[in-house]
Amino acid sequence: MFKGIGAPEILLILAVVLLFFGAAKLPELARGSGRALRIFKSEIKELEGDEKKRADDATDTDDATSATSEADERRTRQVEITRVDGSDDKL
Repeated sequence: MFKGIGAPEILLILAVVLLFFGAAKLPELARGSGRALRIFKSEIKELEGDEKKRADDATDTDDATSATSEADERRTRQVEITRVDGSDDKL
C-alpha cells in the first residue's frame, strides 16, 4: 500500500504538517499522540488479560468438575468394595 513512499515523500509530508500546524503546535500534537497511543496499548493489554482470565477460569472450572467426578468415582468404588467384602452391611 505504501511501497511508493520514500524519504523525499516523508519530508514533504512533514513540511506540509509543519506549515499547516505551525512549529508551536507540533510538540503538543506529538505529546497528545503519545498519550493516546499509551492509553490504546494499555486498553489492549487489559482486554487481553481479561480474555486470558476468562480462559483460565473456564479451565479451572473444568478441572474442578473433573476432580469432583474423580472423587465421586473413588467413593463409588469404595462402597462397592465394602459391599463385596461384607464388612459393612449398612451400605
